[in-house]
Amino acid sequence: MNFTVAIDGPAAAGKGTISKAVAAHFGFAHLDTGLLYRAVGRKVMVSDASPEEVALALTAEDLMGDDLRSAEVAQAASKVAPIPEVRAALLAFQHDFARRQGGAILDGRDIGTVICPDADVKLYVTADPETRAERRFQELSAKGSDTTYETVLADVKARDARDAGRAEAPMIAADDAVLIDTTNLSIEDAIASAVQVVAQRLKG
Repeated sequence: MNFTVAIDGPAAAGKGTISKAVAAHFGFAHLDTGLLYRAVGRKVMVSDASPEEVALALTAEDLMGDDLRSAEVAQAASKVAPIPEVRAALLAFQHDFARRQGGAILDGRDIGTVICPDADVKLYVTADPETRAERRFQELSAKGSDTTYETVLADVKARDARDAGRAEAPMIAADDAVLIDTTNLSIEDAIASAVQVVAQRLKG
């Protein structure tokens, strides 16, 4: 069975958590496409190779490691993601994953609009910047990161502006995407909403 779910949205809206939960519920494979760009960004930080060279040589092993979730790597990822050559190099990786047997969920910024415009289900998960910054601040603080809520909020807003304003594959909701606003939703309710949408499409 080929069944593709595209889940897009800004940072810290909950799309990663929702994607993993929905994938587990239906037994689908899951790919956090943001990790592709984070992996490229991390390798560029410590390498003399160009972002395109790094992207072309990326392997599944490069997607491992807790440091991919750091704020520094997130900023590096946001800088390499708009580069057309980087996006082109990572496109085949994502297309192959989306077409795998047994169902696949891909989450990112441009899955429903660019990577998988023919996805069987498209979701756009969002929340207001203040709520997302608070979530990310709590997450970073729990890991011992020395930062402030104000700094995280500024980073969130700057990243939103970059992701939505880039010329190549900007972050926007697909016209046929189902919107899930998690600002005032518990994670359980958000997951339930996503599961319901996918279940309805599977039946249909």
